[in-house]
Amino acid sequence: MRRYLILVAACWLAAAPAFALDMPVRKAGLWELKMTFEQPKLAAHVLKQCTDAATDKYLNSSFGGSAQQTCTKQEVHESDDTVVVNSVCSFAGMTTQSHAVITGSFDSAYKMEVTTRHLSGPRPPGLGQNGEHRMAVSAKWLGPCKPGQRPGDIIMPGGIKVNVLDMRKAMKGMAPEKPEH
Repeated sequence: MRRYLILVAACWLAAAPAFALDMPVRKAGLWELKMTFEQPKLAAHVLKQCTDAATDKYLNSSFGGSAQQTCTKQEVHESDDTVVVNSVCSFAGMTTQSHAVITGSFDSAYKMEVTTRHLSGPRPPGLGQNGEHRMAVSAKWLGPCKPGQRPGDIIMPGGIKVNVLDMRKAMKGMAPEKPEH
């Protein structure tokens, strides 16, 4: 299970520069996300995610917002059904340059292609020879969330289900308490 949690976090962090901005909220319901990793070449992974407006905003701000990284450059160009994001961001002592192209509709289906280049700091494992990571996400709305699912649920390969909102609560509970003066 830990491997899948790392995968989910890595995917969100790779896509974070695109979502660090005020992106449109996806239609509430069950989304299927197929992630393919072109560099390094890894097997595709399919996740399903139950979401609503509040959860989508939380994911965008927590995994892509200033709470997680500092971006010295963020340029967004929008036209018709395409959003192009170019950014330079720092996270965990690393600086990366990202280029993301998002096409489609946040109501039915969209595609996102992200190229991230390592610029400085610790080199993450699995980068290509040129220090790049390329990932593509194809997302489609499947309909309402299934019975027993709630916003924040991510259903990973093998049927493993985690809830990002529960993870957030657990992380807050693990933080050391502030000493009283």
